[in-house]
Amino acid sequence: MLGKLTRDEAGDSNVDAPCWKFWRQRRYIVTLMAHLGFFNVFALRVNVSVGIVAMTSSTWRILENGTKLEGVSFPSMHDVWAHWAPPLERSRLASFAYSGCYLGTVIVMPLSGVLAHNIGWPAVFYVFGVVGLLWFAAWWVLVKRGPQYDRCIDARELKYIQDSLGTSQENIVHPWKKFFTSGSVWAAIVANVSENWGFLTLITQLPLFMKDVLQFDVQEAGFLSALPYLAVAITLQVAGVLADWILSRKMLSITNVRKIFICGAFICQCTFMLLAAFLLTPSGAITCLTLAVGLGAFATSGFFVNYLDIAPQHASVLLGIGNTFGSLPGIISPTITGFIVQNKMAHEWQIIFYIASAIYLAGALFYGLFGSGEVQSWAKIRHEETVNEDTLQGCSNKAYEK
Repeated sequence: MLGKLTRDEAGDSNVDAPCWKFWRQRRYIVTLMAHLGFFNVFALRVNVSVGIVAMTSSTWRILENGTKLEGVSFPSMHDVWAHWAPPLERSRLASFAYSGCYLGTVIVMPLSGVLAHNIGWPAVFYVFGVVGLLWFAAWWVLVKRGPQYDRCIDARELKYIQDSLGTSQENIVHPWKKFFTSGSVWAAIVANVSENWGFLTLITQLPLFMKDVLQFDVQEAGFLSALPYLAVAITLQVAGVLADWILSRKMLSITNVRKIFICGAFICQCTFMLLAAFLLTPSGAITCLTLAVGLGAFATSGFFVNYLDIAPQHASVLLGIGNTFGSLPGIISPTITGFIVQNKMAHEWQIIFYIASAIYLAGALFYGLFGSGEVQSWAKIRHEETVNEDTLQGCSNKAYEK
């Protein structure tokens, strides 16, 4: 447990440095590298989806299987958070890191289109492949498995992280049977899978759909395909603030907020997916798909934090499990699309949108029935085993006291 750090004791400690001076705090370096890493993960996925538009139809199905190994990135990152992220900072550190996914999509999709159009499709893979190698080298040098292995960390920041994590991270027995027999856990997992199905379907297939059905060239497809992900990057901030605002004023219970955001988003996404399938005009399809993906931010802001709602001390493990299941659509959806879209016809693409709409609707029904925002009975924190949350909050405030 943290003791009180006075101004004289702390001095110019990294712990006291403002957040914008991230280079003075090693956990923020880790977070920035994670942000860039997820940027690169989705860049490598997006460059395939744009690059295949410039290739022959006989090769693109093989190339898309290269995204399978990316599924390990999310659960692997949770092990890093377990060692680096203090409990009271975990949400914001993880949120910033994962926002790299959306930023990578918005930037790389049009940039890949420009590279493919002006230089040739091989440039798409060479450029982002080199970027990925540079990131790997930087991660290898800068990021250690835990703060105790980092020779550059300030002693007081090391103490702050270890004291914050020590009691809350040790001697926790995860009730694995309860995880997989809990309706609330499966509700969060199903919500994760449902949202990712639509998101990953579009992120891998939208440029091809725009070329086949809407008759855009590769450069136009790259730019316009980025619009839905720009929308979700913006909407995600609004959704999080709105949810906290409702809860802070006790207008609704946590369970009701989660259900309204997740189920409401899925129903809206289902509706706009169906409209896009029926309209099939450039302006109509792009508008509907942008709204469908953008509204997904309300669902994402719900199920990502839902693990913290139902089992705070097990949230990292549960989120790792949920993201593992959530990565499966990135493998399954492109395969199904490859089987269905054989002749590049509009009616074939309509089936893809129908499938996504049905999965959104199923996710809304399942979460509506089994979702919860309350701490589950098997996840209750017993005072003698775990640091009391109020005590931890008080200790954190003292550590930052001037």
